[in-house]
Formats: sequence, structure tokens, C-alpha cells
Amino acid sequence: MLRRHRFGVPALLVASVYLAVVVVAAVLAPATGGLGALWRVTLFTEAGEGAAVTWPNVLVPCAVGLAWAWALWQSLRGPLAGPPPEPDRDVQRLRAGLYTAAAVSCLYAVLPWWPWSAVVLDAAVMGAVAVLSQPVLRRDLVHVDRMRAAGVAGYAGTAAFEVLDVIGRPVPDVLSLVCAVATLIWIVLFLRVQWRDDRWRRATVRYGIAALVAPLAFIFIPMGMSLPIAEDLYVGAAGAFGALSLVWLARSAHDLADPRRQPAPPAPLSAQPQS
Repeated sequence: MLRRHRFGVPALLVASVYLAVVVVAAVLAPATGGLGALWRVTLFTEAGEGAAVTWPNVLVPCAVGLAWAWALWQSLRGPLAGPPPEPDRDVQRLRAGLYTAAAVSCLYAVLPWWPWSAVVLDAAVMGAVAVLSQPVLRRDLVHVDRMRAAGVAGYAGTAAFEVLDVIGRPVPDVLSLVCAVATLIWIVLFLRVQWRDDRWRRATVRYGIAALVAPLAFIFIPMGMSLPIAEDLYVGAAGAFGALSLVWLARSAHDLADPRRQPAPPAPLSAQPQS
């Protein structure tokens, strides 16, 4: 399995080292009576004041750490081993944009708070992906120009509104909502194209769907139930959904460089006995 991907061995090594660090931090938490190390390596934040070493405060970060270990393996292992497809400049540019977006998506987790510059960077990179995807998808999508327009409007508007807010010129909330809706439309259309395009694997698209839907479920489920989880732990665990986005973006780039599946050769004709 390791040799199945181009960078399977180093990816497994990195993921294993990270997972080992999480295990050690989880073991030390009850022994030392502190959650600082465990929360820093899994939730990438400091433990809340008065956070006790209880089973939710230990198991939830461990589950988040497991998710990030899986994301490291999925994103670092690269495309499938074998001869890559014929080089295509448009595809290579889209892959570069997707890899950059995957790297930027990690900022959602590792930064304790998101400065305006990180929001602008993320929107700019995803806007570039929306533009770079147009020539690659043109032969598969009739309304690819409208799809690109939705992506550019959503992401460029988000970046512009963030800059305007910093310089003291906030925009009406309705305009921010319009940009959010445009961004959502682009993501849904892009996932729809991926599902229909055999260059992307179905598992890759499922990660993208999960990255889109899971945060909504995480928001609404606790409204009807009482969870014994601290508020800051809840917020940190919600940030773990960035792992899904990381996997989706990285795998989307990997799949474009996978060796093309060749049709199976025809079965040899059986020898006919001579009469």
C-alpha cells in the first residue's frame, strides 16, 4: 500500500510521528493533571482556564488529532505511483492552485485567531482556483463561465470587504451574505463537476461534500442536547473540520496527476479446432 503512492513512505512517517506525539500528550494529561500539551498538538490552542482533565476534554482532542493524522497521510502521500498523464499546462496550473489552497486551509487550524490578512489570502487563493479551473472544466461543463463568475464574485468580494472593514469602511451585511451565497454556489457546482468527471475519484468528492456539510451539522446538533464539553474545546473541535477541506483540496490535486486508467485488453480468442 505504501508503494502505491509516490510519497507513501514519507507521508506515513510524518503522520505516524504526529500521531505518536498525540498519544504521548494524551497519556501525560491524566498523569500531570494538565491539558496544555494535548490541546496544543490537537486543537492548536491553549487549554481554557479551569479546564479539568475529564474524559470529554481528553477524548475529543484525541479524536481531532486522529483526524489530522489521517489528513496528513491523505494529503502528503501524493498521486498514485506510475507514469503520469501527458503534461497539460492548464491542469498543472490548477493543481498548483489546489495545493496552495490546501496549504492555506491549514491556517484555519493552526492560527489561534484569523487576522484579516489570512482571510484575504484564503479568498485570493480560492478565487485563483475558480479562475484556473475554467479551462480544465470547459469541456465538461456547459455553464463554466457562470461557475467561474460565481467563484470570482464570492471570493473577490470577501477579500475586498475584509480590506474595507480594516480601513474603516464596513459594507452592509447583505453584501457579505451575497458573497457567501456566491461562494457556496461555486463550491456546489465544482463538487458536481468533480462527481461527473472521471479524473476525480468519488472518495475525493465525498471528502468535499463532508467538508461542506459537517460544520453545519456540528453547529445545529448541540442546540438540542446538553454536552459536557467546555465552550473553548467545542470551538477548537469545530476547527478540526479544516482537516476535511485539506483532504479534499489535496486529493483533488492528486487525482489530476494519477496515471490514466487504460482500458482492459481484449480477451484472446480461443483456438478453434480444425475440422
